[in-house]
Amino acid sequence: MIELSISHPLKHFAFSADLQFEAKGAISIFGKSGCGKTTLLNFIAGKQKPKKGRIIVREHTLLDTEKRINLPPHKRNIGYVFQEATLFPHYSVMGNLKYGMKQKEMGKIEAIADLLDISHLLNERGAHLSGGEKQRIAIGRALLREPQILLMDEPLAALDAVRKEEILQYLERIIDSTGIPILYVTHNAKEAHRLSTQFIHVIDGVATLKPIKELPIPAV
Repeated sequence: MIELSISHPLKHFAFSADLQFEAKGAISIFGKSGCGKTTLLNFIAGKQKPKKGRIIVREHTLLDTEKRINLPPHKRNIGYVFQEATLFPHYSVMGNLKYGMKQKEMGKIEAIADLLDISHLLNERGAHLSGGEKQRIAIGRALLREPQILLMDEPLAALDAVRKEEILQYLERIIDSTGIPILYVTHNAKEAHRLSTQFIHVIDGVATLKPIKELPIPAV
């Protein structure tokens, strides 16, 4: 299970969440710009600390302000993929994937490279990759840490339609094959419907869990 119980004052409103859901598949996070979607991810990742709250992921307590528990980000075992892929441009793809890994973990690279179809790119420099390729490398690097949860903050926003479709197919593959729960921030209702059966609707800082059928898809 994942438990998110958070209360925190922001500049224009108070952020609040009282959510519990199974730690499997993808949960989309949907809402207008500035409503608190990324703030929620940052609370989970430990990049921001809420004034009051409890965050539990798969029976691991990451934050409990009443008990004065607040694990630093590097001890939370969380993968985080941003809108823009953050790679080392002068490293090879292999170098980017290996960065920070222990020697005994290197055997996992082949499986992740196969999963994301990046085996042929392992010797390429990060600076020479397309936007879609960079994002696949960033996702692969996050998965190699075997995180207990993967946070994705609009990972397709900077890509064209062809690259978006490409990455969506890989995300579906990840959901089906890894068992790692994903929290996926998006402005695109079609993406949310494609990846999720539930979504967290954030309106002016108030986060509510709903079935995906309650998220309307705008007419073209």
